[in-house]
Amino acid sequence: MNKEHPNVSILKKFNPANPNSVAEVLAKDFVWHYINPELSELEGDYLGLSGLTDFFQKIGGYTSGSFKVHPLSATPMGDKIIITHVKDTMILKGNQMEIDAIVVWCIMGGQIKEAWDIPVIHTAKMIKTIKEKL
Repeated sequence: MNKEHPNVSILKKFNPANPNSVAEVLAKDFVWHYINPELSELEGDYLGLSGLTDFFQKIGGYTSGSFKVHPLSATPMGDKIIITHVKDTMILKGNQMEIDAIVVWCIMGGQIKEAWDIPVIHTAKMIKTIKEKL
């Protein structure tokens, strides 16, 4: 019987709709790195729980609250790194979209120290155009 990696258990507490859900395992010096040349206004480093909350509020604003993360897999790489594959869905600039993303997590001593959120922009798929009401 395979046991779940303890760092995967820590990540299961993370809910992007409620970043405070992970506050107990988030290191004080946590850094969220967001890399996306298609949304350069959001790119950068977000520090601590307040930075993480700020990032998700900003992306929620850009997507009119439609941004959702759908986890697909989590793969431990040694004792400190977890690589997750997710599918993000959202309405952006009037288009309903989905895009694959990779998030690389560094977890040390039971705390999330750092994460790199990397949307794979070449996988972006427009589902449909949403017409705005006049």
